[in-house]
Amino acid sequence: MKKLLHVVAAIIENDQHEIFCALRGPNMSLPNYWEFPGGKIENGETPEEALVREIKEEFNCEINVGEKVEDTTCEYEDIIVRLQTFKANIIGGVPIAMEHADARWVARDKFKKLEFAPADIPAVEKICKN
Repeated sequence: MKKLLHVVAAIIENDQHEIFCALRGPNMSLPNYWEFPGGKIENGETPEEALVREIKEEFNCEINVGEKVEDTTCEYEDIIVRLQTFKANIIGGVPIAMEHADARWVARDKFKKLEFAPADIPAVEKICKN
C-alpha cells in the first residue's frame, strides 16, 4: 500500500503579478520539476502553519497565508500526494532558494514553458485562467 503524504504550497504573487516558483534539485524527489514552494505538514500543524514554517525554512522569508486555491491528490509511482495550495503574500524578507536548485518570479503567460510537478498542475491551470 502506498503512503499518503499531505503537503502544502504557496502561490506568492508580487506587485508585477509574477508568481514565485521553485525548481526541485537533482537530489530531491521529483528532480528538475518546477513547483510552488511549500512542504510537508507535521503532526499538530494546520496547513497554514506548515506553509509559514516551510517558507521560512526553505526560502528565509515570512508569509501571510490567504485563501485556498486548490486541493489535489496525485498518485506517483511509490507515493500518493495530497497537495493543498494557498495564495500567500510576503510580509518579511526576500525569498532565497536555500534547498532548491533555482527559484524565480514567473509571469503567468510564461508558466507553459516550465515543467511543473504533476501535483502542481491543477493549481497552475486554475491560476492561469485568472
